[in-house]
Amino acid sequence: MSAALVTTDAEQFARACGFPVRLLGLDIGTRTIGLATSTADGRFASARTTIRRTRPAADLAALAAFVAAERICGLVAGLPLRLDGSDSPRTQSARATARNLAAGLGLPLLLWDERWSTAAVEREMIAADLSRAKRAERVDRLAAAHILEGALARLARVPPAA
Repeated sequence: MSAALVTTDAEQFARACGFPVRLLGLDIGTRTIGLATSTADGRFASARTTIRRTRPAADLAALAAFVAAERICGLVAGLPLRLDGSDSPRTQSARATARNLAAGLGLPLLLWDERWSTAAVEREMIAADLSRAKRAERVDRLAAAHILEGALARLARVPPAA
């Protein structure tokens, strides 16, 4: 595995991946990884699928296949901070997983605050009157899209490289 940029700095990430490009949003959980993709112009995010986690090597292989098929140029992963913005043991685990994914896929990765992503998505699904089973089936990929949308909004404000 080679070193790849992992950052919380949107400007640094945009320079590293040459934004606007096609990005993959990740909602990394202990049992699943929700996936969402952006359009090539970096304007819109779409929920795609959920990968059931098994072993790190198998998870990486599944993501690598998705990245290749979708021509992904950068990653945006949710960073589960505490409500006060501080790190927790879960945050440290997410950072470690993000470093491994960025290195294994050879792509820059932006860590994006995901404190309210799942709650926002749950509220939207409840308002749409989805059953509990349908909400459970979709929450991870919709949370990935929510995370990616937030990052895209910030990345759109990054001044172009000189």
